[in-house]
Amino acid sequence: MSDRTTAAETLAAGAPAKSSPHVDAGDAGYSKDLKSRHINMIAIGGAIGTGLFLGAGGRLAGAGPSLAIAYAVCGVFAFFVVRALGELVLYRPSSGAFVSYAREFMGEKGAFAAGWLYFLNWSTTAIADITAAATYAHFWAMFSDIPQWVLALIALAVVLAANLISVKYFGEMEFWFAIIKVAALVAFMLVGIFLVVTQHPVDGHTPGFSTITDSGGIFPVGMLPMLLVIQGVVFAYASVELCGVAAGETESPEKIMPKAINSIMWRVGLFYVGSVVLLALLLPYTAYSDGQSPFVTVMDKLGVPGAAGVMNLVVLTAALSSLNSGLYSTGRILRSMALSGSAPKFTGRMNKGQVPYGGILLTAGFGVLGVVLNYIVPGQAFEIVLNFASIGILGTWGMIMLCSLLFWHRAQDGRVTRPAYRLPWAPYTQIVTLLFLAGVVFLMWWGGGVGRTTVMFLPLIAAALVGGWYLVRGRVNSLARERQDA
Repeated sequence: MSDRTTAAETLAAGAPAKSSPHVDAGDAGYSKDLKSRHINMIAIGGAIGTGLFLGAGGRLAGAGPSLAIAYAVCGVFAFFVVRALGELVLYRPSSGAFVSYAREFMGEKGAFAAGWLYFLNWSTTAIADITAAATYAHFWAMFSDIPQWVLALIALAVVLAANLISVKYFGEMEFWFAIIKVAALVAFMLVGIFLVVTQHPVDGHTPGFSTITDSGGIFPVGMLPMLLVIQGVVFAYASVELCGVAAGETESPEKIMPKAINSIMWRVGLFYVGSVVLLALLLPYTAYSDGQSPFVTVMDKLGVPGAAGVMNLVVLTAALSSLNSGLYSTGRILRSMALSGSAPKFTGRMNKGQVPYGGILLTAGFGVLGVVLNYIVPGQAFEIVLNFASIGILGTWGMIMLCSLLFWHRAQDGRVTRPAYRLPWAPYTQIVTLLFLAGVVFLMWWGGGVGRTTVMFLPLIAAALVGGWYLVRGRVNSLARERQDA
C-alpha cells in the first residue's frame, strides 16, 4: 500500500467520509473478524477496568465521597477524547489509530511521539494490571503464601499466550470479560440500592446519606485531595480509546462505532459515578483502603458467604482483561510504526493468525520488568507505575485532541470533509480538553510524592523521544522515499 498523501475526494457536507487522503501501510494484513457485539463490549470493557475495581479503594480513603465528582469530571473529558477519535475513525478507519492520524496531520515526528507515548502508557499499565492481579489473588488463602512477583508472572504468561492466537479469540475473550464485569457491577449496584433503601446495616453502619454526613460530608478532608486524585482517576479511563484501535479490524466501522462511542457517556455515569456514590453511602470512606478492592470490602463486611470471593474473582478478571487489551492495542500500534521505520523491525511481524506478535512480545517484555518491580517493592509497585501510566495516557489523549484539532482546521480549509459523526463544539472542545490535560500534569506536580517525581521525569521522557527520533529518522525517510517511488 502507498503511504503518501493524495487529493481528497469531494463529498457532500455532512455525509460520511467515504475515502481518505491518506493510506497507512500498517493497515494491511489484518483480518476483519471483530463483530458489532465485540466492538460494543470492548467499548464497555475499556470504560470499566482496574482503575475502578482496585484504584477506587485508595482514592475513596484519600478523598472521601468527592471521588464521585472527580470521576464525573474526568469522564466528560474521556468522552470528548473518544468522540474525537470516533470522528477520525469514521473519516478513515485504521488499526494504527491515532498514530496513523498523527502521521497524516503532524508527519512522521508526530506519529513517532504518539506511538511511543502510547507504548509508555500500556507498558506501564501492563505492570499495574499484573500487580493488581497478584494483589487480588492474595485475597484467597491458597495463594497467600505465594510471593506477589510469582503471581504477577503467571498472570502475564497466561494472558500473553491467549493474546497471540487470533483477533477473533481476543474479541471473544474481551466480550465475555466485559459481560462478567458489567454483570458484577450491575449485581453489586442492585445489592447496594437494596441495602440503602431497606437501611440494612453494613458492618454496624446504617447505609444512607447519614453515612456521608456523619463522616465529614462530601469533602471530609477538603477539596484539595479530590483535585489531587484526578491523576489517578484519569488512569481509570485509560482504555476508552481501545475501540478506535479495534475499528481497523471490523467490517463496518461506520455503523458500529457511533453507537459504541455514544454509549460510553451513560456507562461512565452509571458504573463509575453511580458505584462510587453507592460505596460512599454503604460505608464511611475510612473503611476503604488501597490494598483491597472497595467492592470486595463491602461484600466482606456484609458477611455473605462466598460473596467477597466471587467479587474478587470478578475484579481479577477485570485486571486480566485490561492486560489483554493493552497487549492487543500496542501490538497494532507498534506494527503501524514499524512499517514506517519508527519502531524496531520485529514489531511489524505477524503470525499465521494475523496477529502482530512482535509488538505484543515487546510490551510483554516490559511486563517482565513489572515482575521484578513486584519482587523489589511489592507494596508500592501499583502506585509507582500508575503515575507513569498516567503520563502516557495524558500524552496519548493530548495527541488525539491535537489530531482532531488539525483535522478540523483542514476541514475548514476544504482539504478534507468531516463525517456526519462529529465531535461537538469544535474547536473549543479540543482546546478545553488540552487545557484540562495540562492541568492534570500540574496537579501531579503540585501533589508532591510519587506524582511530582513522575512529572520531574518529563524532561527525560522528552529527551528520550527526541533522541529516539534522531536514531530512526534516517530509516523513516528512506522508507518514505521507497513508498513514493513505488
